[in-house]
Amino acid sequence: MAPPYTAPVTLKNPIIPTGSLVLVTGVNGLIASHIADVLLTSGYRVRGTVREPSKSAWVEEIFKSKYSADSFELVQVADLAAPGAWDKPIKGVSGAILVAGHASLDIADVDAAVKQELANHVSLLEAAKAEPTVKSVIYTASMWTAWTPAVGVAAKVDATSWNEDALRKVADPSLTPQQKGLAPFMATKTKVEQGLWGWVKREEPSYRFNTVHPDTVLGPIMNPESQPASTAGMVRWLWNGEHLDILEHVTPQWFIDARDCGRLFLGTLVTPGVEGERIFGCAERYSWPKVLEILKQSYPDKADFVDLPDAGWDQTDMANGRATELLRSLGQDEWTSLEQSVRDNVESFVKT
Repeated sequence: MAPPYTAPVTLKNPIIPTGSLVLVTGVNGLIASHIADVLLTSGYRVRGTVREPSKSAWVEEIFKSKYSADSFELVQVADLAAPGAWDKPIKGVSGAILVAGHASLDIADVDAAVKQELANHVSLLEAAKAEPTVKSVIYTASMWTAWTPAVGVAAKVDATSWNEDALRKVADPSLTPQQKGLAPFMATKTKVEQGLWGWVKREEPSYRFNTVHPDTVLGPIMNPESQPASTAGMVRWLWNGEHLDILEHVTPQWFIDARDCGRLFLGTLVTPGVEGERIFGCAERYSWPKVLEILKQSYPDKADFVDLPDAGWDQTDMANGRATELLRSLGQDEWTSLEQSVRDNVESFVKT
């Protein structure tokens, strides 16, 4: 049986016609490159932004060799919050997908980080508001704006959920940085998303606005030699026996395949009736010991895998039904499995 992601994309009365131009920020990243690929496959044109084009020439090479030469354009936006930074990139686009953002998990000053991130994204939202062709905008949020993963906790997470745990921790002066852990990063993401929803409510732009929340993204890396691999690069760590101390401390949670993630963004961008929603990109539960188990089963001749201690299992009641519905509306009946995604992840960087 063919993997789910090979199903042809079907569009039913999209609010943005094929052939239209879509802006994708940070197009050299793992998520954004797959979003661009799905858009191009589906008949859209893409204008992708990067901070340093000289370091991302591979993006243009891949897409222009795979699709028509005029279907993809790479442009520079060095400072996301600079006055007028988005005036030219937003010209003539029908949709915009905001992916570029703060990538470091290490945040010392949450308020400063929130201020900077909001400036980056509001700058684009304002430019889009002034461009009459824009019909749909998506902000790439995180599942961590909705909850803090915790083993064995049967939390219910839905579109009304916010990461109150992270917000409490960063506000507690009695906690050490070690006790706060990733809470500053999670709280920053949470406050930024809340700030963007607040801006949309106040400014009432003519375009529709939604957020997509991918949890851990695995699957093939488009250019393993040159591309920031993000979470998909952690499979390579496990393959090479590197950074195991980090993997041991990653709480079991949910994952989504990069190709499914790209389709989810497409569905959110163009499907009629999707407006003002928080879409949770969660396909199934995973843990790094489970990923290791898949690697051992898939590559029995590789004998040097290093074991990880049992990490438990996620028990979250995750409201991912809307995301599943959008995926199916594009002609894909089910999510790509963790096993398939891990194998394809490995095949993208290992010559077997």
